[in-house]
This record gives sequence, C-alpha cells and structure tokens, in this order.
Amino acid sequence: MNLETKDMITKKLLDAQEMVRDYEMFSKHTNDKDVAETFKNLAEEAGMQARTLQKLVDKYKRD
Repeated sequence: MNLETKDMITKKLLDAQEMVRDYEMFSKHTNDKDVAETFKNLAEEAGMQARTLQKLVDKYKRD
C-alpha cells in the first residue's frame, strides 16, 4: 500500500480520534478508579495527538 503523506496523516488522525473515544468509553465502564483515571489520562493524551495531526491535515488542505 503506497500512501501519500496527507493520507498517512489522515489515517493516524482517525486512529487517534478512535483511541480518544475508546479510552473515554472504557473509563466509564470500569469500577476500578485507578484504571478509570488512567484511561481518562490516556484519552487526553490521544486528544493532544489528534489536535496535532489535525493541524497537519489543515496545513495540507491550504497548500
């Protein structure tokens, strides 16, 4: 599979967005407070990655 740079960024953006959703959902479906807190933190980290990747996608749309 030969992906262009924009395609790679878009794919990883979608992956990061899915990770955010998964971690948020998992944090709400566990009774273990430590696990829930860890999942919330991981959701925030994945959200930061998604925002960074979104900036790159936006840059490629302008160019």
